[in-house]
Amino acid sequence: MHIESKKAAECLRTALRDYNLKFGTILNDPDLAPFRASPEFKELQEEALRGGEDIGSGFRRDLKLISEVQAPFRGVRRFFYVALTAAAGISTFFTIPRLILAVQGGDGAPDLLETAGNAAINIGGIVMLVALYFWENKKEEKQITQISRNETLSRLPVRLSTNRIIELVQLRDITRPVILAGSKASVTRAMQRAERYRTELLKRGVLLIPVIFGASQKDQTKPRGFGTRRAAASAPSVGGDFEKRTESIAAKSRLKAEVRFKADIVSPEQWESWIRDQQESEGVTPGEDVYIILRLDGRVRRSGIGMPNWNDILQELPRLEDLMSKLER
Repeated sequence: MHIESKKAAECLRTALRDYNLKFGTILNDPDLAPFRASPEFKELQEEALRGGEDIGSGFRRDLKLISEVQAPFRGVRRFFYVALTAAAGISTFFTIPRLILAVQGGDGAPDLLETAGNAAINIGGIVMLVALYFWENKKEEKQITQISRNETLSRLPVRLSTNRIIELVQLRDITRPVILAGSKASVTRAMQRAERYRTELLKRGVLLIPVIFGASQKDQTKPRGFGTRRAAASAPSVGGDFEKRTESIAAKSRLKAEVRFKADIVSPEQWESWIRDQQESEGVTPGEDVYIILRLDGRVRRSGIGMPNWNDILQELPRLEDLMSKLER
């Protein structure tokens, strides 16, 4: 499997660089699901995030566009930081000679305290504006990484109670998945406690997804290699013509009827790999019990160590018909 993953990574790297392959295709292709659980995929994704010439810049460009939509005023703020820094720099350029004259003293020399104060204000402003500019860049990089991680999460497969296999992306606008990851004992207890609040949680669109660490290692019957397990096709695009939009709405209605209170994960190794990455990004020890609550639009709402307090969840999440839920879509 490791050799296959390395060969696949090299082929995909060549396709990204020389044949303008979209990284989204790698994320969406169900035949590449086993590859997305490998360390080679994580390495390839990190290269794509950096946007280097060796792998093409398309993926990073797409993520930056999404980032700009989620934070529309970041570009405006950075423009003002640059403009104000330039203005402060020009002012400092003219203030320094005056400061030298003030230090030297003599007839006609400017006031030392006033000139030094102006210079200090300009230099302090430059330092602050440059720090804000780099802080915005760091914040953008963190957001891009999270968007990429959310996109990977959206392609993870689950099995509904009707035995239908779908990807999380197909549940957007329908449910709020709550991922319970940890030891079998912890997850089982959390599931049992959730049953007491089942009716109210369903009104809020909660779909429980238990992930038991180590389950993938115990599965000895799992087929190996690429193309051996095919996940469900992605949800049809809503941006097409009327027939496609109608088909999408009808498909969502049918899917909504199949969603119950719990869904089982498919490809546990992919799920565990994503959760480990999420834990590392949040500074949590890999393998520790955690829960992750998603929004209706598929983004991570919040996460925590241990298992959730269902009373708090009921207070936090609005019902599906409430205005706050409609704004979340």
